[in-house]
Amino acid sequence: MLALAVGTLLGVALGALSGLAPGIHANTLASALLATGAGFAAVLGEEALAAAMFAALITHSFLDNIPSTFLGVPEAETALSVLPAHALCLEGRGEEAVRCSALGSALAMVFAVPLSLACVILLPPLQPALDWAIGILLVAVVGYLVLSDDSPPWAFAVFAVSGALGLFALRYGFLAWHTLGADAIFLPLLSGLFGLPILLTASHARVPEQHFSGISIPTAVLARHSLLGTFAGLLVGWLPGLSNATANGLLDAAVGYDRDRRGFIVATSAANTANSFIGLAAFFALGRTRNGVLAAMAGLTLPSMPALMAVGLAAAVAGFLLTIRLASSARHLARIEGRLLNLAVVGLLVLLSAILAGPFGLLVLGLATAVGLVPPLANVRRVHAMGAIMLPVMAWSFGVPGF
Repeated sequence: MLALAVGTLLGVALGALSGLAPGIHANTLASALLATGAGFAAVLGEEALAAAMFAALITHSFLDNIPSTFLGVPEAETALSVLPAHALCLEGRGEEAVRCSALGSALAMVFAVPLSLACVILLPPLQPALDWAIGILLVAVVGYLVLSDDSPPWAFAVFAVSGALGLFALRYGFLAWHTLGADAIFLPLLSGLFGLPILLTASHARVPEQHFSGISIPTAVLARHSLLGTFAGLLVGWLPGLSNATANGLLDAAVGYDRDRRGFIVATSAANTANSFIGLAAFFALGRTRNGVLAAMAGLTLPSMPALMAVGLAAAVAGFLLTIRLASSARHLARIEGRLLNLAVVGLLVLLSAILAGPFGLLVLGLATAVGLVPPLANVRRVHAMGAIMLPVMAWSFGVPGF
């Protein structure tokens, strides 16, 4: 128990680091721990090392909305939630956005643990049928999103072009430098679609004075959206080929980031955290890994599933408290001039893309940025740019060679 506690504390610290550092994911830290953790494992055991990896994943899921809210830097998990969160920041309500995210993740923790246990018992016999249905489900969701937009032709065009870009980036991802893992290409792809266009077209005024006067979302709505996000996290955490980015697209169909910004932040944050717990259940029940952290853990001697769930719960409590504490320090951002901040973040994204994915990553970043500038010009929602994720998943589901 002492070894697991030490591993949990280490994971919380590393998850906080990765959550606050743009471009660094818990998957990256898990790979680094696996490569350099021989000494740690020799002293405390591989079970403690696995606990550190899972604690880092859970903690990261709480803190990763802080850079997306205040800097507009997206990850795969925050690609759509960055839009309403950063918009609230520009209204001086960035702390409220982060607190909404933290509450969504905390409630997801409450819902996801019993759901994980139920999934282990009920879903394995149904797995062949569930795998087959993924592509059809996504086709239905995309059809609804496109047809419900104000300009369906433009919406479909954005989806198709971003999808083609996603197919290209993933199909030829071997050309990218894999400095910190094989998923490095997602940084330039999603930063170009959702991050750089916002930063390049944003106001150059100073970051507004941040103030917090409470969360403007009723308790019943908070609980409902957290539960909705938890079920979205269950879907993408259990079914193969899906990700939190896919969950964001599904949740936009149900909530809408442009209709209910706070509710969307709650729902997507809940999906992000729930996915981690459900993914652990899928690993124990089916032997399938849903993210880089679980893939790194697969080669270790693991604690029991209940023990890792307890580690995740402890990390979630720590992540929630850290997120609330750091969100309250956001008032200091009002001293920063907006133009310099935007240029600094743009430069950071370009630099990270170059370091993590090399020249191919810069090519993808440029193409993705060009596509990401189209939705506001065509008066369609940016959610259609999620074609970069959804179309490759459809290709995988329908057995297209190369995916």
